[in-house]
Amino acid sequence: MNRRNFLATGLATSTIPFVKKFTSPKMDKVRLAFIGVGLRGRNHLSQVMFRDDVEVVALCDIDPDAIKRSLDIISKNGRKSPAIYGKSEKDYENMLKRDDIDGVVVSTPWEWHVPMSVASMKAGKYTAVEVSATVTLQESWDLVNASEESGSHCMILENVCYRRDVMSVLNMIRKGMFGEMLYAHCGYQHDLREVKFNDGKNAYGGGVEFGEKGFSEAKWRTQHSIDRNGDIYPTHGLGPVAHWLDINRGNKFNYLTSMATKARGLHKHIVDKGGEDHPNAKVKFKLGDIVTTSIQCENGENIVIIHDTNSPRPYSLGFRAQGTEGIWMDDNDSIYLQNVSPKAHVFEPFQKYQDAYDHPVWAKHAAAAEKAGHGGIDFFVIRAFLEAIKNQTAPPIDVYDAAAWSAISPLSELSIARGSSPVEVPDFTRGKWKTNKRIFGLNDDY
Repeated sequence: MNRRNFLATGLATSTIPFVKKFTSPKMDKVRLAFIGVGLRGRNHLSQVMFRDDVEVVALCDIDPDAIKRSLDIISKNGRKSPAIYGKSEKDYENMLKRDDIDGVVVSTPWEWHVPMSVASMKAGKYTAVEVSATVTLQESWDLVNASEESGSHCMILENVCYRRDVMSVLNMIRKGMFGEMLYAHCGYQHDLREVKFNDGKNAYGGGVEFGEKGFSEAKWRTQHSIDRNGDIYPTHGLGPVAHWLDINRGNKFNYLTSMATKARGLHKHIVDKGGEDHPNAKVKFKLGDIVTTSIQCENGENIVIIHDTNSPRPYSLGFRAQGTEGIWMDDNDSIYLQNVSPKAHVFEPFQKYQDAYDHPVWAKHAAAAEKAGHGGIDFFVIRAFLEAIKNQTAPPIDVYDAAAWSAISPLSELSIARGSSPVEVPDFTRGKWKTNKRIFGLNDDY
């Protein structure tokens, strides 16, 4: 495609053809329950307060302060107080016995995701689970098996799939602008040595404490850095890339290899902030500071994922999409398309392409997303879950996505433990990837 034809047909056509899956909603209102209303759970709770088609009927959390803050959110928005569960760690099981719940949002520490999601599906509820959905390989199978046996749906709440630029890139890939896809790069590169939270008025947390003395995620997340060595948080980068490459829908992950650097960042941070005599300075961290995972796909593409949360660095998910006709890179927000870009072998700014190829879902709902967190993507991911419930359809990010994307964590651990040897990625679709059709980003609904 030459530049003149591109400008005439590409920039003038800013949306992909879309297929309407339904003609009218099957439910007017969604009755929602939340398991886990810490910081992330309250993000989702706050988001549904903007919708008049959602009723929050129940909250479950063992932290009284989290419940109180959640009830304040509900009260300030003039909503009816929900039923409260939290007498024990298993009280969510009592909540799930209710017959007035259509959907459940699970936003708890990782090790609780699968037990709670499985229980929710077995109770016949639509289930949304935060990332990563699973911790072990068996848990990925447990999630798939529970969905297939119960007939209930499970959606992983991977909000980065809805980032505006990566959806524009998805649009361009599906239009053939990059030619045949060859390679994708992504990751989670985010300095998390100090877990902090700013509510707009006050900053909380920070320092070098974790476990019982820690704040928010530091109470449980840091323990994974002590116990595990692998990519323990792959889905923010991998989710969008999986959509670019049609994973589980005409393509699949075949095998991976992983390697990790030495572990230095957390120990150094503790010593720098708390001194060599601080009790946590004696903790031995297993997680390498930078973990690199390479995935070989069935259709011949390669994916590289980087996990880097314990070193000083600016935030980046490091996206790169590369095909036979061009390349887009996230960190410098640039693109080069052969015979389209104005100068040969020279990157150009991506912005005009993002505007021209803005995905229909963003073009339609950008104004509504302005109130949502993480640049608006929180609006889209919870909206997709709610629309699936209302229309009684499969969510656009399904249980097979949750299982495959999350399984990269334990598989990367296994590869590193085996000296970076290749490890096969199971086919959680049991062969259905060969005939499965795309379900994500097909229209302006979700």
